[in-house]
Amino acid sequence: MKRILVVVGDYYHDGELARQSWERAIEPFTSKAQAQVTYAGVGQLEQELVKSPDLVVLFAGNYIDPEAEQVRYWMTEQAAGQIEKYVASGGAWLAWHSGLASYPEDGEYVRMLRGRFLMHPEPSVVTYTPLAGTELGDLGEAFSFLDEHYFVDCKEEETNIFMRSSSKDGEAVAGWYHSYGSGRVGCITPAHLSDGLLMPWFIKVMRSLVTWCAKL
Repeated sequence: MKRILVVVGDYYHDGELARQSWERAIEPFTSKAQAQVTYAGVGQLEQELVKSPDLVVLFAGNYIDPEAEQVRYWMTEQAAGQIEKYVASGGAWLAWHSGLASYPEDGEYVRMLRGRFLMHPEPSVVTYTPLAGTELGDLGEAFSFLDEHYFVDCKEEETNIFMRSSSKDGEAVAGWYHSYGSGRVGCITPAHLSDGLLMPWFIKVMRSLVTWCAKL
């Protein structure tokens, strides 16, 4: 059985909604006792990593109180180093939506992800187009929903792109994966709103990424 640690929710993102989305994605595996899920907050992440889960899913930005006069961040250099070592030693990491946001550009975490969030305009209809021929298998046809269109800085030559996005504001990479040391890293930019988080086509893509990351 694969042990999966899930961290969802932050100042800007509804943890309960993300949890509903996650549970729909992982249900085929938990129902067959192929996966066991533990939830934790960013404050418990370092102590949970010591238990060497098979996969960590992060849907939370680096900010603690982004509207404060002096914004505080939770990911210290020590935490980033622990995460990098965990993955390089055989762990798996899935950075989901805000799990790409506000982390230091020159830090170990972003170097491991090989990509990071840059900005998003006001929500609009975004079309997500899965790509054929990747290790993730058949991801289905393109789908659209109201979302924050994440624009990212992604080192495309150092990873594998499995999905792209487009909207009235432009085009972007929306999903990528790669091996890192003895471990695996997956990144996916949608979604922010219930329209996308609970959409079956998104759930299908998310499930395929989880399957690859955790070797399910």
